[in-house]
Amino acid sequence: MITPDTAESLLEGPDEPRNVTSQNAKLPGIDELLADVLSDPSNRISTAKAILIALKNKAVKGDIKAAKVLLDRAYGKEVKADEALV
Repeated sequence: MITPDTAESLLEGPDEPRNVTSQNAKLPGIDELLADVLSDPSNRISTAKAILIALKNKAVKGDIKAAKVLLDRAYGKEVKADEALV
């Protein structure tokens, strides 16, 4: 529990150094990882194309979420009436 005495002691002195850049030097960036994973060809087609084909197959079978993902990426997300007025 924080009492006035402990609260005052928390405010005294400089802050401890912290990682303000939010980057860890040991981990590669997400852009690099995605490029690596999605461009890796397996069975003559890229992983990205295989994912799109799987989404298309699910959409054709009636998976509404898969259809929405494909259509949103192809044509842009639907603009709702209340968002269009802003």
